[in-house]
Amino acid sequence: MLATKLFAPARRSQTVARTRLGEQLDTTLDPGHRLTLLSAPAGFGKTTALSNWVAGLGESGSHVAVAWLSLDEGDNDPARLLAHLAATLAATGMRLEAPVDIRGPGADVGAAMTALINDVALAGQAVPDKQWVLVFDDYHAINALEVHEAMSFLLEHLPDQLRLVVATRSDPPLPVARLRARGQITELRGADLRFTRPEAREFLNAAMGLALDDADVDALEGRTEGWITGLQLAALSLRNVPDRREVVDFIEAFTGSNRFVLDYLADEVLARQPPGTREFLLRTAVLDRLTGSLCDAVLDGSGGSAMLEDLERENLFLVPLDADRSWYRYHHLFADVLAARLLAEQPELAVVLHRRASSWYASRGLVESAVRHAMAGEDFTTSAQLIEEALPTVRRARQDKMLLGWISRLPDSVVASSPVLSMVSAWAHLMAGELEEVEPRLDDAEAALKAGARDPERAAAWADTEDLRSAPGNISIYRAALAQARGDVAGVVRNARRALELAADDDHLVRGGADGYLGLAAWAEGRIAEAVAVFSTAVEQLHSAGNFVDEMDASIVLADMWVAAGRPSRARRLLEKSLRAAVEGGEPYPRATADLHVSLAELDRELDDLLAAEAHLETARVLAERGSITENRHRWYLVMALVCATRADLDTAMTLLDRAAERYRRGFSPDVRPIAAMKARLQIAGGDVESAAVWAQESRLGLDDSPDFLREYENLTLVRLVLARHRLDQQPDPPLARGLHRRSDQDAATSLAAARRQLERLLEAAAAARRDGSLLEIRMLQALLHDASGDRASALAGLVEALSKAPEPEAYVRLFLDEGAPMRDLLHAAAETSGGDVGRGTEAEPTEQARSEEMLRAWCGGLLQRAEAAVTNGHAPQPTLPSQPLVEPLSQRELEVLRLLATDRTGPEIAGELYVSLNTLRTHTKRIFTKLDVKTRAAAVRSAREHSLLDG
Repeated sequence: MLATKLFAPARRSQTVARTRLGEQLDTTLDPGHRLTLLSAPAGFGKTTALSNWVAGLGESGSHVAVAWLSLDEGDNDPARLLAHLAATLAATGMRLEAPVDIRGPGADVGAAMTALINDVALAGQAVPDKQWVLVFDDYHAINALEVHEAMSFLLEHLPDQLRLVVATRSDPPLPVARLRARGQITELRGADLRFTRPEAREFLNAAMGLALDDADVDALEGRTEGWITGLQLAALSLRNVPDRREVVDFIEAFTGSNRFVLDYLADEVLARQPPGTREFLLRTAVLDRLTGSLCDAVLDGSGGSAMLEDLERENLFLVPLDADRSWYRYHHLFADVLAARLLAEQPELAVVLHRRASSWYASRGLVESAVRHAMAGEDFTTSAQLIEEALPTVRRARQDKMLLGWISRLPDSVVASSPVLSMVSAWAHLMAGELEEVEPRLDDAEAALKAGARDPERAAAWADTEDLRSAPGNISIYRAALAQARGDVAGVVRNARRALELAADDDHLVRGGADGYLGLAAWAEGRIAEAVAVFSTAVEQLHSAGNFVDEMDASIVLADMWVAAGRPSRARRLLEKSLRAAVEGGEPYPRATADLHVSLAELDRELDDLLAAEAHLETARVLAERGSITENRHRWYLVMALVCATRADLDTAMTLLDRAAERYRRGFSPDVRPIAAMKARLQIAGGDVESAAVWAQESRLGLDDSPDFLREYENLTLVRLVLARHRLDQQPDPPLARGLHRRSDQDAATSLAAARRQLERLLEAAAAARRDGSLLEIRMLQALLHDASGDRASALAGLVEALSKAPEPEAYVRLFLDEGAPMRDLLHAAAETSGGDVGRGTEAEPTEQARSEEMLRAWCGGLLQRAEAAVTNGHAPQPTLPSQPLVEPLSQRELEVLRLLATDRTGPEIAGELYVSLNTLRTHTKRIFTKLDVKTRAAAVRSAREHSLLDG
């Protein structure tokens, strides 16, 4: 972390008093204010105005603490930005309790931001007469969507004690319009920041030491339109123009575009500098930050600190970055001109200078800057060594974006000569979905290892790291991943077993990867019990390896396996445990955290708790870097599509599925739920049977297909299509306009019979593999087929069997309700069944028959209550077996909130434990109060105890 990013630039000795700007900036401290925005092109004095205002606050003795953060391109990594944000707030004396050392792309910024917001609120309570101002300078350097989203989240939930100030060259994608409508923003634009003529006069004559008359000042001010940098450059040139006539000529010639004027004046400034100063300026132009020892290293000399002090004293576009004046930077435009001039005059020298800078940074362990300068210096051998050495740390921090950027800039020959970098390149292609490029990179890795075994001198050039030592096993792991992406289950097993043979007993990372792919292979073949067992071992191995981010990711896959096994409760416990570990383990795991929320959202959606699902998805939206290269980046869109479909917004759901398809990458998990089949199910639900039929034709599906597990989801979708087509055939006037025609009764019956036989084959396969999740869905569809054939008794008996044999029938709501009117009709019949109707045609004993009937009544009644409840703010909570003794029962999420309300935790503490915002917590609490018919927290707890809702 660069401490220089956290200091406001010191006030310059040569400055202009700008009272009007100070008064505008003072509105930052007004009650209810949230944002002060300084938005203007480069060179308009935004940073200077802010630093002078901040200095004035300190001199006035006000109870305002200012946290300053100078942004750069590196802060597009939300984890790095969060670390700097926490550090600059802590530097003001604010006590931060939440963990903030979050690294890597897709960082858990939202949860950590929530924790920081809560800390600020607590700090404000401790010091009620104190305010904090958080300044973001150079915000235009930010272009990452997830950072903008995190900033918007911060603005929306800003505590009263905190104000934001943003300086930028262009308007950021923040909720400026909404804040403007609320009167919570102060905006300073280019017109506000330009020097007025009196200010220009003071600057040119008093600050810059010129003796221009009013006409000269007015002319320059008119030429520059108050552009401060233009005036400064002009003043530097005019310092050395003694003749009055030349001054007039210069001012008259001062015209044209800013770029040309800037180049001209920079030439004038450089031309008038002593040779030593000019050489220093040009050679240090390769640096984005300057300090004495770094400048000495780059120039291969001494005196860098003294020269920097001289340049600052001469006001030569040098900006101090700390109070000690040990770190500086050039004005951005001036730095651009210096760099261009260096390349024009001494193009070969820039390479040497960059290499010297790389060596200086590497000696201090600043790998990112060292690699950047080595790349710029075209020293790719050194770049490769630095990357190899940094790889374990970079991978654990999940700094994928930076790593991929490095690899893409290395020449192919350099990558191919290194087994480790060849594997990284293979991984990059795999993540990008470029499967045809993966195997050649892995062949390069194996060839490099063989060449290194023959030529020790070549091998000596590689960094001696664990990645190199475990390379043979890891190559097999990547080959298993490639086979997984291609759907080659045998290849997955063969390469995973090969990796286990090559791995040492304590090589937990390779062994974990191998077990993981063996588990995935078992899942792909439908052997879910084996898959769960083997993949659980993989998760344990990843934990032992200390690779906690991959452990979190693997836990998400394991949760999916538990769902397939018919145990959503096991999946939920695993996900919630992982989410707690992600926040409480001392080192947050950002990329996985968003995915955990998405998986929990899908479980909540199945329970029909849409508010909870949407809360998880919103948290994930803020946290996740959905545009990053990650195997799960499509999943947010899938789950949100399901939520939209549940709310009958099928158009939005289809659009979201299209976006999911664009982001889907093969290679990391079996495609057990193809997106095209998901779209077909939505088309069926929306009555677009023709489009679904086109899908079935293009997928080459038939009701006589073998019950292969990887096509089970598609086959069950095809059965739903058969049922939908049958319902159309029963209409008096079928929709011929859709390209469909009425079939004969015999053809319709034949189709239903074929679907029934296919379900029997699927049931047999699922039962043999103990896939209870599949069994419940298959039996449900069998009941619908019986009902469509007019056999209501067998349909009701099928429902009894489906529910009685499911391990967790209460965990499934949308599975039934998504079937629409036919299922509702069947549920009505089941809820009204009496006597022995349910058991007719079965061999159940009367007592067992009675129990089955009662269970069916209770469950179907609960489903109907949910399906038919008229609610305006979301769906009713899930039915239970038996139902809670309330008019409207609480959802699982609301029960969790209620149990925490019964403790002594504060609202912010409860929100933090649940990983939701305070607003979301208030929504849950309001619904709990309504359902319990209470108005206070204490009354809610009393009512909960009366209803035995806190038991267990």
